[in-house]
Amino acid sequence: MSEAAPPKLREAPELAASFLADLTQEFASSLDIDETLKNAIDRFMVHLDAEAASIFLLEDDDTTLVCRECAGPVDIRGLRLAADQGIVGQTVARVEPRIVRDVAEDASFAAKVDADSGFATRSILCVPLAVRGRCLGALELLNKRGGDGLFERNDLELASVVAAAAALAIHNARMAAALVEQERVRKELELARHIQESLLPPREGAEFAVHGVNIPAREVSGDFYDFMPLADGRVYFALADVSGKGMNAALLMAKTTSLLRCLAKSATSAGALLHEVNNEICERSTLGMFVTVVAGFLEPRSGQVELANAGHHPALLRGADGSLRSYAAGAPPLGVLADIDFPGERIALDGGTLYLYTDGISESISADGAELGVLGLSALFSDAAPLSAALRLDAVVAAWRAAGYRSHDDITLMLVEVPKADATRSEALNWRFTADAMQLKPMRERVRELGLASGWSDKLTGDLVLAINEACMNIIEHAYGPDNAGEIVLEILNNENEVEIVLTDFAAPIELDAIHGRALEDVRPGGLGTHFMSTIMDSLSYTHLATRPGNVLRMRKRLEKAATDC
Repeated sequence: MSEAAPPKLREAPELAASFLADLTQEFASSLDIDETLKNAIDRFMVHLDAEAASIFLLEDDDTTLVCRECAGPVDIRGLRLAADQGIVGQTVARVEPRIVRDVAEDASFAAKVDADSGFATRSILCVPLAVRGRCLGALELLNKRGGDGLFERNDLELASVVAAAAALAIHNARMAAALVEQERVRKELELARHIQESLLPPREGAEFAVHGVNIPAREVSGDFYDFMPLADGRVYFALADVSGKGMNAALLMAKTTSLLRCLAKSATSAGALLHEVNNEICERSTLGMFVTVVAGFLEPRSGQVELANAGHHPALLRGADGSLRSYAAGAPPLGVLADIDFPGERIALDGGTLYLYTDGISESISADGAELGVLGLSALFSDAAPLSAALRLDAVVAAWRAAGYRSHDDITLMLVEVPKADATRSEALNWRFTADAMQLKPMRERVRELGLASGWSDKLTGDLVLAINEACMNIIEHAYGPDNAGEIVLEILNNENEVEIVLTDFAAPIELDAIHGRALEDVRPGGLGTHFMSTIMDSLSYTHLATRPGNVLRMRKRLEKAATDC
């Protein structure tokens, strides 16, 4: 069955509109770019009755025209021309159609292609493939079938209409391919981020000596930290920053942290560890990348740290008396020079804390353009000093954000200290449960059992049960909401003369200003709200998690022992 001949556009505008609609529908039959180009060539050959047709698209930042599809006696797919070469190049450069009715009379005709292919070109019709003023390439038609084989002016008009529909189809196919590629890259980056997170050590409780946080600026990070207890009683730790950004930095990060962790188990010193890892990286390092790293070993019993610094920012020791001392790098970064020494240094903590950091935070900028710097960072460390080691770094990051600082680089922090024994403070309950109202009854029973075992008065136990129950209801209903599943972590600490309750959720950060100071008449119907909890508890405060979405509620209540018979 033969195709219907296209209408003459000026003589039958209604038929022309119908023809254009049908043609656009034909071109839109696929969003695959190769299928679209093949379909376009087939349509051109049918509707324009040419001996040969080719589609050239701009590539290499619009400097090269490449034949992506063709039809006719000679296959020129892959032919590359300079973007301004020949009649095709002129058409693209001017974004104007061209007709060379007889190539023998046109000096711009490039006869080399004919000489190479053996095809005899007599007439050329070339129209740009453009969408909203942006030229994608050009359609070139050679030799009209029948008659004298030369194109006429009305052929140029029809070719321009057909090319406009084809250009839109090509543009849409490219957009679809770009979206597919973006989604593929997004999923790969998401997977890479999950893999990176799995390389970081798990969070430890307050009784552990080393704590760290990592906040990537992008999907993947070039920073890392690690720590682990060793068989000989020492604790290994390291913090590092890989040069560069993106996937290359992330891959080098994964390699370096794996080498450090593996070799740390048998290393006799921090300097020997960095020496061995440096040689491994220098042997395979490419693209001029390097790693700045601070690594060391803590001896918990003596409070001594043995430290080596390869081109990283100075480690900061905040003494128990608030004094500050820094320990600068003694060697270049890993991956720069092979077979060099990395001098170690012994540091006596003496009740102080050793802080390590990357420049993502020290070089961050405030809203008025001021850099935080080492002194500003040290002030944040000092402000957070009263908190337990497990909470301190989160508090530092939260204070940094609250002060309006911003960074376009990864942020990593670590602290090393000998855990302080505290006989007046013990963890009575640590329970992680689903944010579901069905979990509230077992939660209340656990708190009552704890109150009985701890010797709390009936009134104190009842007050704590009600306050914790109300707080959990608020988290379930308002933080997570009916459509969001999540978890709640309940911690209850028995201090010397008070009970401390910590409730952590992992929902979107709440508006802290909207919580504090709400009047009784503003309490929402159906809930006792923050007003009730503030009334029965001695203190109440909300903060955000520093390194991931989430909120922390802290409540304190003075202890009241149950009365005993004399």
